[in-house]
Amino acid sequence: MLPEKDPRKQGEKDPKEDPSVTLFREYLRIKTVQPEPDYDTAVKFLERIASELDLPCQKVEVCPGRVITILTWKGTKPQLRSILLNSHTDVVPVFEEFWHHDPFAAFKDSEGNIFARGAQDMKCVSIQYIEAIRRLKAEGRRFPRTIHMSFVPDEEIGGYKGMQMFVKRPEFATLNVGFALDEGLANPTDTFTVFYGEKCPWWIKVKVEGNPGHGSRFIENTAAEKMHRVITSFLEFREREKQRLKSEKHLTLGDVTSLNLTMLNGGISFNVVPSEMSAAFDIRIPPTVDLKAFEEQVTAWCRAAGEGVTYEFHQKYTDQSMTSTEESDPWWKAFSTTCRNMNMKLKCEIFPAATDSRYIRAVSTSISLFAYFLNYLPCRCTPYFSSCFPEASLSEKAHSFLCIAGRSPGDWLLPHEPHSCAAA
Repeated sequence: MLPEKDPRKQGEKDPKEDPSVTLFREYLRIKTVQPEPDYDTAVKFLERIASELDLPCQKVEVCPGRVITILTWKGTKPQLRSILLNSHTDVVPVFEEFWHHDPFAAFKDSEGNIFARGAQDMKCVSIQYIEAIRRLKAEGRRFPRTIHMSFVPDEEIGGYKGMQMFVKRPEFATLNVGFALDEGLANPTDTFTVFYGEKCPWWIKVKVEGNPGHGSRFIENTAAEKMHRVITSFLEFREREKQRLKSEKHLTLGDVTSLNLTMLNGGISFNVVPSEMSAAFDIRIPPTVDLKAFEEQVTAWCRAAGEGVTYEFHQKYTDQSMTSTEESDPWWKAFSTTCRNMNMKLKCEIFPAATDSRYIRAVSTSISLFAYFLNYLPCRCTPYFSSCFPEASLSEKAHSFLCIAGRSPGDWLLPHEPHSCAAA
């Protein structure tokens, strides 16, 4: 940890620092950390930004304490479908004892690296959106399409009280979205990864019942024996998918089904054979997999383990919508052509986890036949830091260059129109 007297810990402004970097660090210092995020301060921060940019700010409370904040730059032809730049305001918890710097001080080292929770996921993207629009407005630019920036809560805990509720409301329909961007992943190479779909998360809890008894005896048909068969079936499948990913070089993590045993419960005493046990599995299924056939396989695994084995879903997402990346699609063509003109290398993949984008994709047909959604993080040559684990928490960071040079993609992408009446 930094000494308490270090001015960088106290959040003092550096007069030599680029204002966009200062803004980024200010945003990082707002503790929107789950499970008790300070959303009120975040909303006030965004309201101030809206005032600075002379943009109207709409607040939609989808449930008590959960506000969607929308900053809107009206286009010269507002009847056209709009552009939505989405980001979430919350961040995952931290294990402070494993950090070298205060995770909410936004410490910047001598090389310009900024260490903070949310530096990659995803406050850097929010600031890039804001700074791109700030620069374009300062240049006196105007565009036919209306551009909305949405800042949503609770994405890190599933978005159930955030985007999932928002897309069902009339305020979302009024946005008239035609093209949208959301979070992606940093890429350590010189390539930008674009995600055109994502896996379906299934959280399954398997319960087994068996004969109880004293721990000194060989009890027949125990819950533990059945649970062993269940776990073996699930983990053998996991190993097959893991080896497939390793052996088939063209595959990415988004192309295979990931499966992990995440919770295991049972028993009341060392000397008592339990009558029941349970295991929880986190499964992420690519949109190319037959979900009906996969559930039939889960059912078969449980049936083969013996009588008294059941399962229940704690999450079962089944929408497998994917965004077109065909050059014939006017939205994709506008996006990809602009990136090529900027010498930006793109790699299209399925997102390996889940984001709020799944909720927009699920309702896209009710918005417009041509509604378009991509996950994209304008962050290359930057190692990706998973924010879920203590060892990864040591280094969640972003370079200050992202807030300065990172504005350029927005500067170029926003002005470019899809050349098709289908995108109107």
